[in-house]
Amino acid sequence: MQPTVGEILEGKVTGITKFGAFVSLPDGTSGLVHISEIANTFVNDVHDFVSEGQTVKVKIIGVNENGKINLSIKKAMPPEPRPEGEQRPQRPYQPRQDRPQRQPFTPKSSAPPAEATFEDKLKQFMQDSDNRISDSRMYADRKTGYRKRRD
Repeated sequence: MQPTVGEILEGKVTGITKFGAFVSLPDGTSGLVHISEIANTFVNDVHDFVSEGQTVKVKIIGVNENGKINLSIKKAMPPEPRPEGEQRPQRPYQPRQDRPQRQPFTPKSSAPPAEATFEDKLKQFMQDSDNRISDSRMYADRKTGYRKRRD
């Protein structure tokens, strides 16, 4: 019988390594429970949670093309209920009233009149672009501590 993803089975731990535990399944195949899939808490040593010969309930979370089976102990267990103190109360969103609302962005320079030629619009754009680049460079230099030398 080919194992299917999502199936929950009981198996026996046949070997323990520093990265997980090998579990023998009822159909004669074996799979690996990675250290991250052993418990819902931090697992420093696999031996703290399982031992060789122990029967554990596992969930098949993956089967790759080579036939290797990935198992999970923590996903086979029912989810732990949250303590009452950890649940956050739901409340409707209310915008903050203590600070003014942001104003929409307006360019620093005046826009060219609508009847301006393409060359005038391009010249205005280049000036605006140069001003913005120089402002951002000045801010970046001030932030990194770069100063120009005066002669």
